[in-house]
Amino acid sequence: MSLTAILSEIDGGDDKGAEKLLQKYNTENSHTFAFDHKEEDARIKLCQGLLTVLRRSDHPLCQSTCLETLRILSRDKRVLGPVATKEGILTLAGLARIHVAGHNVELLEEPQSAEEERVVVEALKCLCNVVFNSVPAQQVGTDVKLAEGLCAHLHMVSSSHHEVGLFSLRLLFLLSALRTDVRSMLRKEAGAVRLLTDILEHTLDVQWVGPYEAMPPTPEALTISPENNELAMEALKALFNITMSDSSDEDNDHQFRLIAGIMRHLLMLKTNNEDKTEEAHSHAINLLSNLPVRCLDVLIDVPVQGGMEAYGGKNIDTVQILLDFMEKRIDKGINYKEGLTPVLSLMTESSRYHREIRRYLKAQVLPPLKDVKERPEIGATVRNKLVRLMTHVDMAVKQGAAEFLFVLCKESVDNLLKYTGYGNAAGLLMARGLLAGGRGETQYSSDEDSDTEEYKSAKPFINPITGHIEHPMPNPMEEMTEEQKEYEAQKLVNMIDELSRMKEVLCGRGRALVLPTTAAGET
Repeated sequence: MSLTAILSEIDGGDDKGAEKLLQKYNTENSHTFAFDHKEEDARIKLCQGLLTVLRRSDHPLCQSTCLETLRILSRDKRVLGPVATKEGILTLAGLARIHVAGHNVELLEEPQSAEEERVVVEALKCLCNVVFNSVPAQQVGTDVKLAEGLCAHLHMVSSSHHEVGLFSLRLLFLLSALRTDVRSMLRKEAGAVRLLTDILEHTLDVQWVGPYEAMPPTPEALTISPENNELAMEALKALFNITMSDSSDEDNDHQFRLIAGIMRHLLMLKTNNEDKTEEAHSHAINLLSNLPVRCLDVLIDVPVQGGMEAYGGKNIDTVQILLDFMEKRIDKGINYKEGLTPVLSLMTESSRYHREIRRYLKAQVLPPLKDVKERPEIGATVRNKLVRLMTHVDMAVKQGAAEFLFVLCKESVDNLLKYTGYGNAAGLLMARGLLAGGRGETQYSSDEDSDTEEYKSAKPFINPITGHIEHPMPNPMEEMTEEQKEYEAQKLVNMIDELSRMKEVLCGRGRALVLPTTAAGET
């Protein structure tokens, strides 16, 4: 499709003619992501022309067609000059029904035709592309308080406008991911934490039966619908960005505990396929990692549902889900840094702060030792897998696995070495200044771990470096005949004699060892 013909129709003021040509262009380029450099100037002019049409036309079909073309063009970072301006951002924000500073727009209200909704959705998609691909657009968005307007916009969006809500949340995620000042504003001024919490609560159909305890999902409600899962993922990503800043203020503990309660509920849910479920749980874990560890008592403190007497009446279902998630990520064997370290960090800090969580994880990961015939890193148990990670090439993965096991051992060097061996633990101990033994700084309960009888009987024979009982090395002299022994002895004498015949072994301090010509030049 010729861009010259489209520009000619736009310049001539024929919006109907331009609309038909744009529809053809959109069909041809719906999956185009790499553009011809030769037509770059023409695409820049087309962006400017599309903005002109959008300002003068009030026909929804013409607007949505122009916005679709602009969305396709916005995939190219080099042509966003006309759009990444205050005028361009305000135009798109107006069509998306977002109220921004100094620019009043019609709010998104019911009823709304399908054509009008499509205009809003396409405008939001354009804003997502432009903000993602253009730093000047990000600055303009900050200047006109686009994120603040988005929050007000999300308050008005009903569940019937799925795509409007979805791309509004995606735009909020992008703004909060790309601008640290926007995160602070959203948290302190726009009330975004409360807004996103409410969206998650509604999307996941949370029914509270206690201050921070959600009703367990029924078998019928166990699976999240694809639409609600999409909304929840975008809300979780935006909320993760906003809560990345300092969350030590105890005045926010109520809100953080609500979030923890919703995340506990989400971890109990599934989606329509395993990969989507894992993705949802991954986002929940990332968000939980941002919350103050003191607020994570919500994960195990569910009085209505009850818990296990062995763990002080606490409910450890969520802890088991986290452990299963961690093991699944280890078994995948890829992308450990992004996929594994968040859940390791979450379980480490939770174990350090909450005794019942640590006790349960210790029982599952480091049960009392019985068989110490194999190295700690050999085997298929969770302990074996984590010990293998202690010597991983990635420093974050190695430290995460070692720190987790160290905390489960109540930061006791002796206990850690019992389960891992000195060789695997040396890196952590050196970093902590504990190579000579001792304990970490955290204070734990005084209850002592008891060793099994099998371990007590085997302990004197365990190699502390490898952490297992090594089979005694065979004596090479045992099965030799007297003649063979005499031959080996004579061979040793000859080697010593050869060394004594060297031109120079050591002649004074600092002199090098000089080898004879035969020894240096032949093998």
